[in-house]
Amino acid sequence: MRGGWLAFISVSVLVLSMCVMNIFYVVGNSINGFMQSVQEKESVSVYLEPTLLDHEIQEIKADLENNPDIKSVEYISKEVALENFKKDNADEDFIMQALQEIGENPLLPVLVVKAHNHNQYVKIQDYVQNFQFSEKIARINYEKSREEMNKLNSIVENIRKIGIRLGIVFVVISILIIFNTIKLVIYAQRKEIKIMRLVGASNSYIRLPFIFSGIIIGVMSAVIATGLLFALLKFIDQYFPSIIPSGNLVMFFMNNFWKLFGAQVAFGVVIGIFSSLIAMRRYLKI
Repeated sequence: MRGGWLAFISVSVLVLSMCVMNIFYVVGNSINGFMQSVQEKESVSVYLEPTLLDHEIQEIKADLENNPDIKSVEYISKEVALENFKKDNADEDFIMQALQEIGENPLLPVLVVKAHNHNQYVKIQDYVQNFQFSEKIARINYEKSREEMNKLNSIVENIRKIGIRLGIVFVVISILIIFNTIKLVIYAQRKEIKIMRLVGASNSYIRLPFIFSGIIIGVMSAVIATGLLFALLKFIDQYFPSIIPSGNLVMFFMNNFWKLFGAQVAFGVVIGIFSSLIAMRRYLKI
């Protein structure tokens, strides 16, 4: 009876361990997808002096395009910038009225600079601040975006650290509980083991049932954890869709089902066999 309860606890803790690691894996991948989409929209906005002539603007643009860290440079004129601003704020009566009262276009021409990857933007900002046309630049708008990206990266990194630490804790607990389960099974079957030794049973023949017990615990845990993960992700998608900004978690689960399930089975089997081997080495004197 006691062994049965320990087996139940072993499966429960291993299921909980798998669920925690899987949730952090799914959420982490979703957040990574969101971060990639945010980084694709990231840019350095170089606002130019309104008195610049077209050939001067093109000269600055060409200089930036020659920088190997820069992927693309898009020029947005004052007129286009004003049209975009009006479209984005069409429902804001106060802003539209203020524009009418100003009477002229208050916006500046801008060069939107995109890098090949996120880590190059600080270098690009330093380059723009110190290059030969700096006196023709009104301002550079990147510092605020940089702070926001740093905050998002910090959140993602903290989520990863929490997931790894919780995963390690649950793995250790799972090993200890499965270890004690196998130990009790060995103790309960000590008479049968003694008889098998007397009749000449090989060490492998005696050990295999205990190894299979660990494997069964691991596989059962993987099957249950997969079902619970699907139910939990469906619940999150249905009732808390705004938690993960990058899309449908259930869809991600279904697209990666065999990868997730295979990883859980492999993890459960390895933990089960490892725990069984430790218990047998300590308590099964053969």
